[in-house]
Amino acid sequence: MAGEWTERLLGDVIDIKHGFAFKGEFFRDEAPGDILLTPGNFAIGGGFKAEKLKYYDGPVPDEFVLSDGDLLVTMTDLSKNADTLGYPAFVPRSGEGLRYLHNQRLGKVAPKHEDAVHLRYLHYLMCSQEYRHEVVASATGTTVKHTSPERIKRFRFRLPPPVEQRAIAHILGTLDDKIELNRRMNDTLEAMARALFKSWFVDFDPVRAKTEGRNPGLPRDVADLFPRRLVDSELGEIPAGWEVKSLDEAARFLNGLALQKYPPEGERWLPVIKIAQLRAGHTIGADRASLNLEPDYIVEDGDVLFSWSGSLECVLWAGGQGALNQHLFKVTSDKYPKWLCYLSVHLHLDDFRHIAAGKATTMGHIQRHHLASAKLPIPCQPELLRAMDRAISPIIESTWRRAVHSRTLAALRDTLLPKLISGELRVKDAEEFIGRVV
Repeated sequence: MAGEWTERLLGDVIDIKHGFAFKGEFFRDEAPGDILLTPGNFAIGGGFKAEKLKYYDGPVPDEFVLSDGDLLVTMTDLSKNADTLGYPAFVPRSGEGLRYLHNQRLGKVAPKHEDAVHLRYLHYLMCSQEYRHEVVASATGTTVKHTSPERIKRFRFRLPPPVEQRAIAHILGTLDDKIELNRRMNDTLEAMARALFKSWFVDFDPVRAKTEGRNPGLPRDVADLFPRRLVDSELGEIPAGWEVKSLDEAARFLNGLALQKYPPEGERWLPVIKIAQLRAGHTIGADRASLNLEPDYIVEDGDVLFSWSGSLECVLWAGGQGALNQHLFKVTSDKYPKWLCYLSVHLHLDDFRHIAAGKATTMGHIQRHHLASAKLPIPCQPELLRAMDRAISPIIESTWRRAVHSRTLAALRDTLLPKLISGELRVKDAEEFIGRVV
């Protein structure tokens, strides 16, 4: 990895191309249409997130259709602290017939000489704090922050030789690739758990199969535990021997505290988990609260958290220990397994969001009586619940544990990035270090 690092300006090695001013009359909130990327699709710290996608069904100049792997950078930021301004993200792989469009508020990064600078190395350079500090410090605007290609290109840095750029990108990229693999695996496993829950608790597939003399497609000892007939109930037909329970009967919904009343004491404190932390999945930059709270109000990895106000979300928390803020429920049960509480809330989540959206004069929210009105059938037979638990619990447990693993990998990446980008840690040492940890 021998070679000199040379001091350069970003403008020496890249150009940044503005996007296109797409016409608002063709914007859509839902498919069909091409996906119009916006700063809202950039994550804090860099990277792409597929949330609140915007679609466009008007004419598109060919030069503003993006390709998989194009590197983009945010030029505008609406947040108070310019959380994503100047951060990079790669255009993700597009599905068949799907196109991503280059919007005017984003810059497309193009190396001037491909053999002089590695694109993924550039991505990590543009995630560094030194780069971010200069971009934010030179930004214009008050409520809305703006940067420009020329401001970005004035950033001065030390450029390693191409072979070391590739090695740096490989080390950091290996961690990000593992994080992304974990995310995709969790998406798949969660979909499996929800499909199984729907089959057993909504469609009653095993019971219907037995009623009709068909094979339920389950191991014999499990199939035998399901009833052979359906009976009438307040919800319609449900399996014989099951009972209808409301969500607040099946689980305890503990509302969080107004944690501004519990300030931190000295150096011992807990990060406050609010709706913003719930959505982000971490407590970076969170407010602080006293560590001396009742144990019920301390959140641990694997807890089920449900935001009942604002943005209604239900997650298996994997962002580390924290304090439960008001507007969040911690959902627990001393009778039923965690997965049943979690998947039951998700079963009713769309209805809850519809209720919250109908509160036009206040912040959208639900109330406790909505939990009492949300009902589901639950088996009374302990043996059947135990059999269900053996099937679903490992899936749900593995998802949040895998997310915790990703948090550890992200912390390692964030520790290595500034040291590798600055040259404080050379590649050979980093490879040995990462080999001991991953």
